[in-house]
Amino acid sequence: MAAGGMEYDVGKAGAVYGTYVSLVYLLALPGGWVADRLIGMRRAVLYGGIIIMLGHISLAVPGETWFYLGLLLIVVGTGLLKPNVSAMVGTLYDQGDVRRDSGFSIYYMGINVGAFISPLVVGGLAQLPAFQRFLVSVGLSAESSWHFGFAMAAIGMAIGLVWYVRGGKYLGDRGMHPAPAESPEAARRLKRNTTIGVVGIIGGLLLLVALATMGVITITPEGVAKVVGVSLLLIIVGFFTWLFMAGTWTKEERKRLVLILVLFVAAAVFWSAFEQAGSSLNLFAQNDTKSYFPASWFQSANALFIIFLTPLFAWLWVWLAQRRRDPSTPAKFSFGLILVGAGFLVMMVAASLSAAGVKVSPMWLILTYFLHTVGELTLSPVGLSAMSKLAPQRIGGMVMGVWFMATSAGNFISGSVLGLYASFSESQVFGAVAAFSIGAGLILAFMVRPIKRLMQSS
Repeated sequence: MAAGGMEYDVGKAGAVYGTYVSLVYLLALPGGWVADRLIGMRRAVLYGGIIIMLGHISLAVPGETWFYLGLLLIVVGTGLLKPNVSAMVGTLYDQGDVRRDSGFSIYYMGINVGAFISPLVVGGLAQLPAFQRFLVSVGLSAESSWHFGFAMAAIGMAIGLVWYVRGGKYLGDRGMHPAPAESPEAARRLKRNTTIGVVGIIGGLLLLVALATMGVITITPEGVAKVVGVSLLLIIVGFFTWLFMAGTWTKEERKRLVLILVLFVAAAVFWSAFEQAGSSLNLFAQNDTKSYFPASWFQSANALFIIFLTPLFAWLWVWLAQRRRDPSTPAKFSFGLILVGAGFLVMMVAASLSAAGVKVSPMWLILTYFLHTVGELTLSPVGLSAMSKLAPQRIGGMVMGVWFMATSAGNFISGSVLGLYASFSESQVFGAVAAFSIGAGLILAFMVRPIKRLMQSS
């Protein structure tokens, strides 16, 4: 958006990016609810995939209105697809089935194979000079290359949907139906409340569009970002306030809730740094890195490292556990925060070297992505596991949503960081992110022993 696409300034591009990725994760919470209560996981994944495909088709059409409509559709579609496709993998195996971990490993590998290929294909069509020259030769503008990239994403989603529908026969009736209502009255109440909610949301959106069209209100990306940020903060504060104040928890359960809050904050800090891969680091790749391929191709580095490093880490944790030297959950979180901060220390040096207008080697970014990936593998896989272990049984599903909230908050902050570019240099911004992440990691490191004692006592 800030480098040849929509020609937005850095602050505006960051506001759009942060709002978009934040809502992608935040809508996973109602997406899971819709599947559980209304349509079942199978239909939620199918409808979500169709909506995502329509979103990419909208992005393929020139025009700012189509751009924002496309982002909105992708947010809604991902909210339906993301939580439910993961849950469906779990339904393939009975409790205690030794194949469960292997199944999730295959699923996780599939995600990262897609994450590796998509920037190469879509980013290549959008940014490769050879394709842009071809478009000019047939009478189209070079800038339309971005729309061809989005069109290719829509084609990819369509292929995935066909594969999903054709493979439905192997799933039996798993995930086909929502959870049964407790009573006929509960079913009627659910239907009534859902109808009111859907009509209210659609009506509110139409009212906003009408007011903006008539000039009564002005909707800007920065304004929307502020509303989303405040709403996200209120949701988080409200949720944890309710969690601690409303429930009649035992002493042990309250200890667990404190641990959940600590890990939530740590995860939000981690993702606020890590997810700058799509914002500040992508801009650095575009403007300050010497390379012979599109800047978007750097986005494949994380997925490639995950593909190769995941088996190594799976072996490492087992090897350490067999020797009773497996780090605790807070220790792994601390290590992940320090590593993501170390990546930004590398970028601070790279930005200092490029300050004179000289483009730097791509190895600076590659090293940063390597450190970030190691940090991700240290923190992310244990995050959901820790939430499931610590959650009081009465609110197990709700606490799992805390992980999505932490990711949503981190993504929002990652986009907001671009707003600092107007007042500070790149090296100063990267240095601040490094200090923030490493500082949080060191604070958590000092808390490892008391947290371990708290976990053992609860």
